[in-house]
Amino acid sequence: MQETVQVRGPALPSMPGRMRARLSLPALAVVLPLVLWALLPVGSLADPSAGRLQDKIDHAESLIGGHRRHERVLTTDISAYTRRISGLQSDITRLAGRQARLQTSLDAERLQLARVQQDLRTERLRLARLKARLLEARRILAQRLVEQYKSDRPDVVTVVLESDGFANLLEQTEFMQRASRQDARIMAAVTTAKAQATAAATRLAGLERKESRVTAQIQSQRDQVAGIKLGLVDKRDRLAGYRSQKQRLLSSSQTSRHRLEDDVASLRSQQRKIQAKLASAAGAPALGPVRPGSGGLIWPVNGPITSPFCEARAWESCHPGIDIGVPSGTPIRAAAAGTVVLLQGEASSGGYGNFTCIQHTGSLSTCYAHQQRFAVSMGQRVAQGQVIGYSDCTGRCFGPHLHFETRINGAVTNPLNYL
Repeated sequence: MQETVQVRGPALPSMPGRMRARLSLPALAVVLPLVLWALLPVGSLADPSAGRLQDKIDHAESLIGGHRRHERVLTTDISAYTRRISGLQSDITRLAGRQARLQTSLDAERLQLARVQQDLRTERLRLARLKARLLEARRILAQRLVEQYKSDRPDVVTVVLESDGFANLLEQTEFMQRASRQDARIMAAVTTAKAQATAAATRLAGLERKESRVTAQIQSQRDQVAGIKLGLVDKRDRLAGYRSQKQRLLSSSQTSRHRLEDDVASLRSQQRKIQAKLASAAGAPALGPVRPGSGGLIWPVNGPITSPFCEARAWESCHPGIDIGVPSGTPIRAAAAGTVVLLQGEASSGGYGNFTCIQHTGSLSTCYAHQQRFAVSMGQRVAQGQVIGYSDCTGRCFGPHLHFETRINGAVTNPLNYL
């Protein structure tokens, strides 16, 4: 049938240290069923014995169930890895933004430090030149003093006596004063410039030390953030690797399960053909004796259960009823007295084919699918055991049978609880 029921897997346990150990278990769970399946006798696939076919079907369904349980665990693990990877990626993105901001600050500080160092080099060159000028001025002054000493510099009386008149006296006196003032100005200018250059060099050296310290701090922060980010990236990549392994195991399990489901479908088709041949050899379908159930209902037809309730198939997670194998044209009885509330033909019922539902109580109803034809009408009141139709293989099916459902308030439940 087309109805699908979702099945939830078990909750994911914590995944600290056991992740690597668990990787080998799913691989074993995938490979082992395939090995067991391969060891089964190949000839049994074509064995005409219905019992052998049923054993083969039961074994294959057991393997399919194991695959489904394994796939639920793998799916849960993959979802958990995906959530952790997403969280790590968010942290990595945040750290990358912080790293970029620190790099911008570091570049700015390095540029500022380069400027300060250039100014410091310029000021130190200027200081060196001023020191050279000061040394040269001192050398010239010392040389002049030596020359004056050697020439026995005249005193004021000598200058007055040797002067050629009053005008000449004034000129010599002014020349001596001017030379003295010029020497003093040169010495003062050079000394002041040296003091300024020294102060500037000292200030720039302090600024250089400060800029170097700030630059080193920012670089240390950037390197620390980069190290944390690299650690997170490595962890994210390792989790992505684990997730990829789980995904490969999941894909392998699904492929194996689908192969088994195809085999089961083929075996069921073969089983129904055998049952149909046996039924046709026994003659035309008969009404047969009433087979009462222990839960208040009677069996609508007499035959083996070929598909149990909530069986997982390739097209549905939970088969919503039971399939009872009977030949085409077998009369179908009402499981209990009630009113026909649904009567749908094959064109409108989808996979159910010709489909009838009977309401028995305020909550209990039964449904009968894949009928050849109807024997009741919409709204008709029927008695328990009354023929309501005839079996066949209309809708989605692999051979003649009756699909029988019990529903409580519209929700399917296991018919064997009432038969």
